[in-house]
Amino acid sequence: MGLHFFMVLKQIFKYFRFANFDNVTLKYTPMTKKQVTQLSYEIAGYAIKVHKALGPGLLESVYERCLKYELLQNGYAVQQQIAVPVLYANILMDTELRLDLLVDDCIVVELKAIEHILPVHEAQILTYMKLLQKPQGLLINFLQTTLAAR
Repeated sequence: MGLHFFMVLKQIFKYFRFANFDNVTLKYTPMTKKQVTQLSYEIAGYAIKVHKALGPGLLESVYERCLKYELLQNGYAVQQQIAVPVLYANILMDTELRLDLLVDDCIVVELKAIEHILPVHEAQILTYMKLLQKPQGLLINFLQTTLAAR
């Protein structure tokens, strides 16, 4: 029964794309750079789908909910509005930092609905990636007539 449980668990993890596991020991191996890049392209594709359906001009929270829905419907693990911890001087600081979406525990997604992306927005996502120790981030501005992910 124990081996069957682990085989089922392995299938669940693979379905939700949390990580790669080998066949015998369920040893975790992180996503390859190619897998992370592919995941980023897929997320951007769903963002474009949401943008085409809704158009520009709505609140950021609307796009966030719709993108989360699309990702969940397509088998991705999505965490929304997660707290971003800040460790300073070996003390975990209580902050108000919130990340819009974290996809498959790998890709940081920060959404905007603003006229122009500014350097501070780019710095924000880079800082979130550093604090959360995630390899990739997407900064998506839904207010533009043509959607672009950075």
